[in-house]
Amino acid sequence: MGHEYGFFDDPKTWVAASFVIFFILFGSKVWAALTGILDKRAEQVRAELAQAQQLRTEAEAMLRDAKTRREQALADAKALMEGARHQAAALATSAATEAEASAARRERMAVDRIATAEKAAVDEVRNIAAEVAVIAAEKVIRTALTPEAGGALVDHAIASLPTALAPRRAA
Repeated sequence: MGHEYGFFDDPKTWVAASFVIFFILFGSKVWAALTGILDKRAEQVRAELAQAQQLRTEAEAMLRDAKTRREQALADAKALMEGARHQAAALATSAATEAEASAARRERMAVDRIATAEKAAVDEVRNIAAEVAVIAAEKVIRTALTPEAGGALVDHAIASLPTALAPRRAA
Protein backbone atom coordinates (compact mmCIF):
# COMPACT_ATOMS: atom_id res chain seq x y z
CA MET A 1 0.00 0.00 0.00
CA GLY A 2 2.03 2.77 0.83
CA HIS A 3 5.53 3.33 1.37
CA GLU A 4 6.72 3.90 4.86
CA TYR A 5 9.02 6.78 5.41
CA GLY A 6 11.18 7.74 8.32
CA PHE A 7 10.63 10.86 10.30
CA PHE A 8 12.94 12.97 8.16
CA ASP A 9 11.98 11.17 4.99
CA ASP A 10 8.29 11.87 5.38
CA PRO A 11 7.15 14.87 3.26
CA LYS A 12 4.54 15.66 5.88
CA THR A 13 7.30 16.28 8.39
CA TRP A 14 8.99 18.75 6.06
CA VAL A 15 5.70 20.47 5.27
CA ALA A 16 5.00 20.76 8.98
CA ALA A 17 8.54 21.95 9.70
CA SER A 18 8.43 24.51 6.88
CA PHE A 19 5.05 25.64 8.15
CA VAL A 20 6.45 26.12 11.65
CA ILE A 21 9.55 27.90 10.32
CA PHE A 22 7.42 30.08 8.08
CA PHE A 23 5.28 31.07 11.05
CA ILE A 24 8.29 31.63 13.25
CA LEU A 25 9.92 33.87 10.64
CA PHE A 26 6.90 35.62 9.24
CA GLY A 27 4.29 34.89 11.90
CA SER A 28 5.15 37.85 14.08
CA LYS A 29 5.04 40.15 11.04
CA VAL A 30 1.80 38.64 9.83
CA TRP A 31 0.43 38.76 13.40
CA ALA A 32 1.53 42.39 13.78
CA ALA A 33 -0.03 43.25 10.40
CA LEU A 34 -3.29 41.43 11.29
CA THR A 35 -3.48 43.01 14.74
CA GLY A 36 -2.65 46.40 13.18
CA ILE A 37 -5.47 45.99 10.68
CA LEU A 38 -7.84 44.78 13.38
CA ASP A 39 -6.77 47.58 15.75
CA LYS A 40 -7.25 50.13 12.99
CA ARG A 41 -10.72 48.71 12.25
CA ALA A 42 -11.57 48.69 15.98
CA GLU A 43 -10.45 52.33 16.23
CA GLN A 44 -12.65 53.20 13.24
CA VAL A 45 -15.58 51.43 14.87
CA ARG A 46 -14.93 53.28 18.15
CA ALA A 47 -14.73 56.61 16.27
CA GLU A 48 -17.96 55.84 14.42
CA LEU A 49 -19.63 54.86 17.71
CA ALA A 50 -18.40 58.06 19.35
CA GLN A 51 -19.62 60.10 16.37
CA ALA A 52 -22.95 58.26 16.46
CA GLN A 53 -23.21 58.96 20.20
CA GLN A 54 -22.39 62.63 19.61
CA LEU A 55 -24.96 62.81 16.81
CA ARG A 56 -27.53 61.16 19.05
CA THR A 57 -26.79 63.64 21.84
CA GLU A 58 -27.10 66.52 19.39
CA ALA A 59 -30.34 65.07 18.00
CA GLU A 60 -31.77 64.70 21.50
CA ALA A 61 -30.76 68.29 22.30
CA MET A 62 -32.37 69.48 19.06
CA LEU A 63 -35.52 67.50 19.91
CA ARG A 64 -35.68 69.06 23.39
CA ASP A 65 -35.10 72.48 21.86
CA ALA A 66 -37.81 71.86 19.25
CA LYS A 67 -40.24 70.72 21.97
CA THR A 68 -39.40 73.79 24.04
CA ARG A 69 -39.91 76.06 21.03
CA ARG A 70 -43.17 74.31 20.20
CA GLU A 71 -44.42 74.69 23.76
CA GLN A 72 -43.35 78.35 23.75
CA ALA A 73 -45.05 78.91 20.40
CA LEU A 74 -48.23 77.25 21.70
CA ALA A 75 -48.11 79.39 24.83
CA ASP A 76 -47.53 82.52 22.73
CA ALA A 77 -50.39 81.58 20.41
CA LYS A 78 -52.64 80.93 23.39
CA ALA A 79 -51.70 84.29 24.91
CA LEU A 80 -52.32 86.02 21.57
CA MET A 81 -55.71 84.32 21.25
CA GLU A 82 -56.62 85.28 24.81
CA GLY A 83 -55.51 88.86 24.19
CA ALA A 84 -57.50 88.96 20.97
CA ARG A 85 -60.57 87.63 22.80
CA HIS A 86 -60.21 90.28 25.50
CA GLN A 87 -59.66 92.99 22.91
CA ALA A 88 -62.66 91.79 20.89
CA ALA A 89 -64.81 91.77 24.03
CA ALA A 90 -63.61 95.27 24.92
CA LEU A 91 -64.30 96.47 21.38
CA ALA A 92 -67.75 94.87 21.44
CA THR A 93 -68.51 96.51 24.79
CA SER A 94 -67.19 99.83 23.53
CA ALA A 95 -69.20 99.55 20.32
CA ALA A 96 -72.36 98.66 22.26
CA THR A 97 -71.82 101.59 24.63
CA GLU A 98 -71.15 103.92 21.72
CA ALA A 99 -74.23 102.61 19.88
CA GLU A 100 -76.37 103.16 22.98
CA ALA A 101 -75.00 106.69 23.40
CA SER A 102 -75.59 107.41 19.71
CA ALA A 103 -79.13 106.06 19.95
CA ALA A 104 -79.75 108.19 23.06
CA ARG A 105 -78.39 111.29 21.25
CA ARG A 106 -80.58 110.59 18.24
CA GLU A 107 -83.57 110.02 20.50
CA ARG A 108 -82.90 113.34 22.26
CA MET A 109 -82.52 115.06 18.91
CA ALA A 110 -85.80 113.52 17.73
CA VAL A 111 -87.55 114.56 20.98
CA ASP A 112 -86.12 118.09 20.58
CA ARG A 113 -87.31 118.21 16.97
CA ILE A 114 -90.74 116.99 18.01
CA ALA A 115 -90.87 119.57 20.82
CA THR A 116 -89.77 122.29 18.39
CA ALA A 117 -92.38 121.16 15.87
CA GLU A 118 -95.06 121.07 18.62
CA LYS A 119 -94.07 124.57 19.78
CA ALA A 120 -94.11 125.82 16.19
CA ALA A 121 -97.53 124.20 15.66
CA VAL A 122 -98.89 125.68 18.92
CA ASP A 123 -97.45 129.10 18.02
CA GLU A 124 -98.98 128.85 14.57
CA VAL A 125 -102.34 127.83 16.04
CA ARG A 126 -102.12 130.75 18.51
CA ASN A 127 -101.24 133.17 15.73
CA ILE A 128 -104.11 131.90 13.59
CA ALA A 129 -106.44 132.04 16.60
CA ALA A 130 -105.29 135.58 17.37
CA GLU A 131 -105.82 136.58 13.74
CA VAL A 132 -109.26 134.98 13.77
CA ALA A 133 -110.07 136.69 17.09
CA VAL A 134 -108.89 140.05 15.76
CA ILE A 135 -110.92 139.62 12.59
CA ALA A 136 -113.94 138.46 14.60
CA ALA A 137 -113.54 141.31 17.10
CA GLU A 138 -113.17 143.77 14.27
CA LYS A 139 -116.37 142.48 12.67
CA VAL A 140 -118.20 142.50 16.00
CA ILE A 141 -116.95 146.00 16.82
CA ARG A 142 -117.88 147.33 13.39
CA THR A 143 -121.32 145.87 13.49
CA ALA A 144 -122.23 146.07 17.16
CA LEU A 145 -120.34 149.02 18.58
CA THR A 146 -121.75 152.44 18.06
CA PRO A 147 -119.67 155.59 18.46
CA GLU A 148 -121.29 156.43 21.84
CA ALA A 149 -120.70 152.88 23.17
CA GLY A 150 -117.10 153.01 21.93
CA GLY A 151 -116.47 156.27 23.74
CA ALA A 152 -117.93 154.85 26.99
CA LEU A 153 -115.74 151.78 26.60
CA VAL A 154 -112.58 153.87 26.12
CA ASP A 155 -113.46 156.01 29.16
CA HIS A 156 -113.97 152.89 31.29
CA ALA A 157 -110.58 151.45 30.12
CA ILE A 158 -108.79 154.68 30.99
CA ALA A 159 -110.41 154.78 34.42
CA SER A 160 -109.45 151.17 35.23
CA LEU A 161 -105.88 151.64 34.02
CA PRO A 162 -104.38 152.67 37.44
CA THR A 163 -105.96 149.61 39.11
CA ALA A 164 -104.68 147.26 36.42
CA LEU A 165 -101.11 148.69 36.63
CA ALA A 166 -100.97 148.64 40.46
CA PRO A 167 -99.98 144.93 40.82
CA ARG A 168 -97.16 145.40 38.28
CA ARG A 169 -95.68 148.35 40.16
CA ALA A 170 -95.65 146.38 43.42
CA ALA A 171 -93.74 143.49 41.83
